[in-house]
Amino acid sequence: MKAVQGRLILLGLAVIASVVLFIPSTPLFPHMPEWWKEYLPNKGITLGLDLQGGIHLVLEVESDRAVEIAMDRLMNNMTDILAEKKIPVESVKRTTPTEITVTLVSPTDKDALLKIADDQFTILTASSPSDRVVVFSMKAQEAERIKKQSVNQALETIRNRIDEFGVAEPLIQQQGPRQIVVQLPGVKDPARAKALIKNTALLEFKMLDEDSPLAKELPSGVPVGKEGDIAREFGPKIPPEDEILFERTVDKDSRLVTKKAYLVKKRAVLTGDVLTDARVSIGEFQNAYVSINFDSTGAKLFERITAENVKKRMDNTVYSAPVIQERIGGGRAQITGSFTTEEANDLAIVLRAGALPAPVKIIQDLTVGPSLGRDSIAKGVRSTIIAGGVVIFFMVLYYRMSGAIADFALILNLICLLGALAGLNATLTLPGIAGIILTIGMGVDSNVLIFERIREELRTGKPVRPAIDAGYDKAFLTIVDSHVTTLITGLALFLFGTGPIKGFAVTLCLGIAINLFTALVGTKVIFDLINRRGKVERLSI
Repeated sequence: MKAVQGRLILLGLAVIASVVLFIPSTPLFPHMPEWWKEYLPNKGITLGLDLQGGIHLVLEVESDRAVEIAMDRLMNNMTDILAEKKIPVESVKRTTPTEITVTLVSPTDKDALLKIADDQFTILTASSPSDRVVVFSMKAQEAERIKKQSVNQALETIRNRIDEFGVAEPLIQQQGPRQIVVQLPGVKDPARAKALIKNTALLEFKMLDEDSPLAKELPSGVPVGKEGDIAREFGPKIPPEDEILFERTVDKDSRLVTKKAYLVKKRAVLTGDVLTDARVSIGEFQNAYVSINFDSTGAKLFERITAENVKKRMDNTVYSAPVIQERIGGGRAQITGSFTTEEANDLAIVLRAGALPAPVKIIQDLTVGPSLGRDSIAKGVRSTIIAGGVVIFFMVLYYRMSGAIADFALILNLICLLGALAGLNATLTLPGIAGIILTIGMGVDSNVLIFERIREELRTGKPVRPAIDAGYDKAFLTIVDSHVTTLITGLALFLFGTGPIKGFAVTLCLGIAINLFTALVGTKVIFDLINRRGKVERLSI
């Protein structure tokens, strides 16, 4: 008696909990009282990319480029230290992605150079092919560490940008050594989202080289897409310490977008790592600009740089080239350019979230429209109803009243499964719906095993109640064995799969676990209640 009551209470609690968890996923939720939304779960099931539309990207981090960037920073630091120590050099340049070659003026300074390297550049190893030349190579383990770190940092930076962009339930995870999978359900402007993710956004303040004759030869207007032609045309004339960068300009009347070429010093006088904030502001003529604040170190550097370069032009990569009229203190600056409020907001987001440590390229790009998602939902629901209807009809036709009890367990299984998905705030995908349909088949399969065992016991002449108990006892191990093996497969899919495969694995694993409960407890409760009403002489099975 107590066992029956315990199973009944357990079943009732499972149903109530499932319904409460599932309600936020239904149209009823907006009409629920405020106390419900405050104290009870309020998230529900999240629809995946293939059901509500959005974008699926696979990005590859160019981690080799991260090593080159690190070597360039080391080269600049080495140049500064040698100038500070007053060690004359002919050149300091990166000759390969992982090597810096220093050519000294005098061989007597080589020992001093090697001592500096031992003290301050421990990740480099030195070799000397001649008296005045020292080659510094990055250690292999350090290069590998930088590559791994660049992927981890890119993952975190992209996640921060997407969080500020405001996408609900994004999926951002590493795939393989250098790839990052990004899924953004419900995004209505895929081009903007992709630009925000891919933008390296390394803020650098550089001085224009207006003293070079080449600066006057560069064209003021370059059609978009022709930047490479300009770089090739003027490439042989560019001084080794300079490079050509382009500023985007928009004609106020025609809105024609062109590029303006600048000759810029390669070395940045200030970088974005000293930024503390970046916000969009509106100017006096309703033009959008980005207001940036520096930390204490950046503020001092910015003030010193502007003081030393009055009447010279500073360029912050491709956004603007202002003339420095006077010393600028206070740790504040502005980035102006021909961009809209939306473009200025995106720039502020990437500056706040931080720069990507290395460029990323999109190697897979899939966009799913919302209409396709609605069609997928309709087809998935239709498939579930058809599959469930056929199974319910067959069970009633073949097992009669016992089949109806199995159908009750099947409906209970679906209620508990949807409640579990909502409680875990899981993402439901189209393969996930396939997993639900498969669970329907698995649930009926368990009841078929039990019913066939009960039939065997009845054929031997046993009364109904002992036959039912024996049927459950003898089918127990077989049911558990089949469910555990399927559960192991589902866990493997979840651990090693990505995207839709994980969605399928989640619903399959939850369905298998819940089916054990509904098949062994749910139907047993109904049989126990029937037997309690009186002695049952014949079972409809």
